[in-house]
Amino acid sequence: MFNLSAQITAFLGYCQNRKSLNVKTINAYSIDLKQFALHAQNEFNKEVLCNYLVFLHSTYKPKTVKRKIATLKALTHYLMIEDIIDTNPFSKIETAFREPILLPKTIPISIIKDILAAAYTAFSSASSEYSKKTAARDIAVLELLFATGARVSEICSLKSTSISLTDYIIKFYGKGSKERIIQIENVNVRSAVDNYRKMFEEEINSTGYFFVNRLHKRLTEQSVRAMINKYAAIANSGMHITPHMFRHSFATLLLDEDVDIRYIQKLLGHSSITTTQIYTHVAMAKQKEILSVKHPRNKIIVNAK
Repeated sequence: MFNLSAQITAFLGYCQNRKSLNVKTINAYSIDLKQFALHAQNEFNKEVLCNYLVFLHSTYKPKTVKRKIATLKALTHYLMIEDIIDTNPFSKIETAFREPILLPKTIPISIIKDILAAAYTAFSSASSEYSKKTAARDIAVLELLFATGARVSEICSLKSTSISLTDYIIKFYGKGSKERIIQIENVNVRSAVDNYRKMFEEEINSTGYFFVNRLHKRLTEQSVRAMINKYAAIANSGMHITPHMFRHSFATLLLDEDVDIRYIQKLLGHSSITTTQIYTHVAMAKQKEILSVKHPRNKIIVNAK
């Protein structure tokens, strides 16, 4: 007899033990599938899936719907290869839909400068050794977010063995554990990372992670978000800034400097160029703004004779 809950549990074990997916992906699968199980009532067929898709589209944003459908398709693939089901119910369900283009939110270069300045000021004016060390770490995190375009999860999970301060090369492990190598070329970024390493050498060696907190544990993504909020407020940015906005800004500003989009794709670790091309929309939007507001033709008034 088909038991959906048992099959979901088996699928999650398969993802962990045979597919070696990361914990974050497996947790997301678990949340999505437990939600589906509540709706499905131990049924797995075309009718149940169609009703569930109607619920998803009426409840969530397109990006979330897309992810939850992908989770269900992954479960379906597992059930097929394990001979739990004979036919794929998705084969007769139209799941494709047009996802609206949401332009990535970027940070103006002037505000990035102000945020960095706030962190450097905190370091130079620190009244205690603890404050000075914290500021040094914050500077290194902020500099690397902007210098590498890395995801905040990649920064926080960076192992001490994955960064070389001899030739300034970092190995990041992105989605799907894909490895990519980023070089640090800017002298100020190099100096910030060197300074942090010297001040936190003991903590780094004891944890194995490059970025650590006061409890000698890996720096968390939540801590990085709080850090950015703190310096954004000090800088009077007037914006809600997230770590991922540094990644968006990194890509968009490189594109503005005429860097080939294929190089940007490689730097960001995107599997598909289509993902990277969203930044061309940002560049075009900026171009439209420039041409509509700043083009010298706007200053010419022609009077017919």
